[in-house]
Amino acid sequence: MADISDSLAMTINNSDEDDSRMKIVVLSGGNSPEREVSLNSGAAVASGLKDVGYDVTLEDIRSIADFLKKWPSLGADGVFIALHGGWGEDGRIQAALEARKIPFTGSGAKACMLSMDKETARDMLGMRGVPTPPGFAVTPDKNHDFSPTIKNWGRIVIKPASGGSTVGVTITEDPNEASDALVSVWDIDDKAIVEKFIPGIELTVSVFGTDKSSFTMPLIEIRPASGFYDYKSKYTKGASEYICPAEIDPAIAEKVSGYAKRAHEILGCRAYSRVDFRLAPDGKPYALEANTAPGMTATSLVPKAAAAYGWSFPQLLSEIIRESF
Repeated sequence: MADISDSLAMTINNSDEDDSRMKIVVLSGGNSPEREVSLNSGAAVASGLKDVGYDVTLEDIRSIADFLKKWPSLGADGVFIALHGGWGEDGRIQAALEARKIPFTGSGAKACMLSMDKETARDMLGMRGVPTPPGFAVTPDKNHDFSPTIKNWGRIVIKPASGGSTVGVTITEDPNEASDALVSVWDIDDKAIVEKFIPGIELTVSVFGTDKSSFTMPLIEIRPASGFYDYKSKYTKGASEYICPAEIDPAIAEKVSGYAKRAHEILGCRAYSRVDFRLAPDGKPYALEANTAPGMTATSLVPKAAAAYGWSFPQLLSEIIRESF
């Protein structure tokens, strides 16, 4: 592995043209509920990297162990992670790659683990001054009669503590529907998050860079054609409208960007992340979650923000590789 690290150091010190000669393995698939989205992300990333001259191998993986056995035969310089959810985003594959000194894109194992556990991320952000919606975690082994806590909340959001793509999310004010939603969450996760629903505007902020050098790209306002921004609204072309830059007060946009950058740093994210918000009618933003391996499909948000910033999709991918490696 030392040879790989040495060659990477030499490559990164050279020009953009030299960077594109690297051999990159794009990891996609996995076995989480977001498998199909990951396959689409992987195909898009592989195509984008090939467009600027990278030597690319696209791998549909279902096992970390199987991939690690195959890695030496691939002769690659590093890995682009296009996995979403499960062990592809919760720090497990990142930890395995770190242990073997295999360069990979995005955040390290610790940041992925912290970000994926929405209870932990909520606690960390709230304690460090990034506002989050009122809420708490519920597990199957505990009494979940939380009606006294939420009696003045109106609508509530019930979602898995891990995962993304709005899989398993329910918004309701019906107690019976809430109980059914908890059972559904526990079919796919061992912990549910119950939050007060924040009416207002859906926003997302892409953050690029590491530590104090990070910066935010233009905010995106998301307007679903109907209902809330669920799985269908996210991955069906035309089901949502995206306004970038978001049409909100510049002072509020600056505040939201500051919270996004702060969340990126608090959780220890590297290279890039995407932080999702709800903006209440009174102008107060609430952070919902940070995504360490956000989507890279044709309808994905980070590429949209990068385009508004002035980066083409292949350039975004190249910058992610450089910043990560």
